Amino acid sequence: MKKSLSRFIPLLLATALLPACQQVKTTEAGAVGVERKQAMFTLLSNEQVNQMSAQSYANSLSQASKQGKLNNDAKATKRVRAIANKLIPQVGVFRKDALAWQWEVNVEDSPELNAYCAPGGKIMFFTGIIDKLKLTDDEIAAIMGHEMAHALREHGRERMSQAYAKQMGSQLVSALTKGKYDQYMGLANQVTEVAYSLPHSRGHESEADAMGLELSARAGYDPRAAVRLWEKMNAASQGQPPQFLSTHPSNQTRINDLQGLMPKVMPIYEGTRKKG
Repeated sequence: MKKSLSRFIPLLLATALLPACQQVKTTEAGAVGVERKQAMFTLLSNEQVNQMSAQSYANSLSQASKQGKLNNDAKATKRVRAIANKLIPQVGVFRKDALAWQWEVNVEDSPELNAYCAPGGKIMFFTGIIDKLKLTDDEIAAIMGHEMAHALREHGRERMSQAYAKQMGSQLVSALTKGKYDQYMGLANQVTEVAYSLPHSRGHESEADAMGLELSARAGYDPRAAVRLWEKMNAASQGQPPQFLSTHPSNQTRINDLQGLMPKVMPIYEGTRKKG
């Protein structure tokens, strides 16, 4: 009887956290049609997340600077910032207020194949991803557009909201049952992680891929470069975990999805190129 109840604990958790969240629309759909509404924790505002992000980003800059790793490659820094200067004016198609964000772009010496755009528009590229993958400007734009899309969609705030709400739900269920079924909460959390949290994170990545393509196209960068980029990433990341247990789509799934979006973004790119 107790074991069968464990199947329903994720449902109890979801029911318990509903009052703590509200459905919001963070961005316009754009040509790629990203229209999902998002559940945000009511006590966690976008402004709060942006402030926390800005402080964390400042700390990262300070640490990199002290280590002599910040913007050392003048050519790479100039190149990345020039691409950002073309992409940032395009964000208004998804959300007008983002045009007024305090955007910042820096490059850190690091072997990591990584880049990010923190909430509020704080962009960091690592030299490793540029050098090891021998990225073209179009491919850098694909990465940057993807990372900017995460910030525009407030995916960071959404993940924080999920964590807060899940914690509140667990505490509420424990209180309602007087701790009788706490031994099953660990199993329930694992089920929730695989059945809800991980697929939702993959959903974030797919949304960022789609929006990033449109941002690149509107800025005059060839969106087909995103496919070439992930072919490079696929070659560089052998042994990735199964998609079922990954927070990202498999590389091949990602490539297929990107190719499927080309009919929506190529006309935008071609129109931009005609305008010069």
